[in-house]
This record gives sequence, structure tokens and C-alpha cells, in this order.
Amino acid sequence: MNTTTTTIMLLIDADNVSIDVMEQAVALMLEQHGALHVRRAYGTAESALKHQAVFKRLGIRPIVNLATGKNSTDIALAVDAIDLVHAERPALVAIASSDSDFAPLVARLREKGCRVVGIGQAGKTGDETRTVYDAFTVLEHRSKGGSAARTASAPPPPGPRPAARSRRTTAVADDDAAGADKEAAAPVRARRGRGSSAAARSGTASAAPATAPAPVARKTSRRRAAAAPKPAAAPAAGPAAAAAPAARATSGDAALAERVGRILQAMPELERGQTVELRVAADRLREAGLLSRSGSSTRVLGAHPDRFELLPTTQPNRVRLKA
Repeated sequence: MNTTTTTIMLLIDADNVSIDVMEQAVALMLEQHGALHVRRAYGTAESALKHQAVFKRLGIRPIVNLATGKNSTDIALAVDAIDLVHAERPALVAIASSDSDFAPLVARLREKGCRVVGIGQAGKTGDETRTVYDAFTVLEHRSKGGSAARTASAPPPPGPRPAARSRRTTAVADDDAAGADKEAAAPVRARRGRGSSAAARSGTASAAPATAPAPVARKTSRRRAAAAPKPAAAPAAGPAAAAAPAARATSGDAALAERVGRILQAMPELERGQTVELRVAADRLREAGLLSRSGSSTRVLGAHPDRFELLPTTQPNRVRLKA
């Protein structure tokens, strides 16, 4: 770790980067240089009030901008940077912003003998911004409210309890079956009683018919079968359902191949084994409609790591086609 005692400055465009990125930027500068003497954040009065607790904790001095112009915050930061460089003669100035409009300021500070580094937010920083600085670091915005919001949200209403309903249905079905058994067995008992009385009078033994309970058993089985829940029929897996994943995979491969073809068409030097600077690549990709105005060519090319190689691996500035 470099523990130099020369002045280190961090100027933050608070209208451009999130408060989480500001916290990471302060931690990064302290880790790399051991000290951070000037810490200023430029933004509106609303943002200063909203983040005042974080500013106090990190020792950041908020510079409130009351002007209403589009680039008024950027201009305030640039004017302050020039004044600080003349007064403090810092060894390093770090600007936390993803805006490419600070290019003239960076060039002027470098002429004054300062090393100028940039810190940007992922997804908002284009290639034009990165190449202006002596070094540039991109930080991911880490959302803090997502998990808390999910934890505080009301739990879903309790769903139906199929197990309890099934037990209730079974109990009703058993009661119905028992009642049916009693109703069906009543004539049998009556016939048995009459037969016994006649046998007693005639002095001969009379046996009850052996086939009488059979209709009762069939009736009980039908009632229980009707009361039991019917299982849902499983959907038939036809040829079309089996072929759907394969069709989607084929469609995705075709789209990737078409995108790679358009990239190579925009930069034919790659197929000849040459490397292309990322600044040139960004212009070509925008002309081909493959990159937005503020988009990053490293993200577009990095989506195809099997075809394109970014050089060097840390802070890449060139691209070539893999053999």
C-alpha cells in the first residue's frame, strides 16, 4: 500500500453516481493511497439533505449547487478543481463520475502536473470516458433496499389446506357408507328374524341367505369411490412439447451467430488477425446499430468470450478475434 503524505483529492459528481458508489470510492482511495485529504461531493440541496448522514460518516464535504442549468454541477466541480489544484498542488486528483464531459478538465489538470484518475458506475460509463484518464475504475452499484423491502413486505395469504379438506371429505364419505350399510342391512336382519321365528315354530333350523350382504358391499364401494378425490390428469407430452426446447436453443444460437457476423462485418480487420482499439470499435458498433450512444463496447464484445479477446485483461483498450 502506498502511504504517501502528498495531497490526494476526491471530487464526486453526486448527480451522476449513486451514494453506494461514493462510499466505495472513498474506501478504494484509502486502500490504494492510505490517505484522502480532500473529499467533496457536488450536487443539489435535496441530495445533500438526503445523504447528509453518509456524508458526515465519510467526512465528505457537500458543495450545494443552486443553479438550474443542465451542466451547472459539472461546471461547479470543474471550477473548484482548478482552484484546488492551484492552491494545494495535489499529487493525484480522482473524479467520481461516469460523465465524459470532464475530458477538458482532465487534460488541464494533467498539464498542471497532476495524475488524474476516474471512478465510474457500472452500466453508465462509456469507452470515451475511460480513455481520457490516466487510470479508470468501474464500480458496481450494490442495491441496499431490495432485500429489506422483500423482508418487510406482507406475507402472502395462507393458501388452502388440501390435507385437512381431504380428511373431512373422507370422514363424510365413511359416514355415508356406514349409513348405507345400516339401511341395506335392515331388510336382511328383518328376514333373518322372520326366518328364526318360523324355524322356532316349525321346530326346524332356518339359515340366513349367504348372498344377502353382496349388494351392500357393492353400494358402499361405489359411494367411497365417488367421494374420493380424482387425481388431475397429467398433460400429454406430444412431439411438439418435446421439440420446443430444441427449437428455442436453435433460435438462440442463430441470433448469437448473426450478432457475431454483424460485429465482424463492422470490423473486418479482426478477421485479418489485426487488433482494433476499443474507441474505434465503439464508433463502428454504433454505426452498425449494435451499441447505444452511452453504451460500452466491452460489454458487447465481452458477451462473446469464445470469439473476441479483450486486451489487456485489466483495463482493456483493444480487441482481437480468437483463433
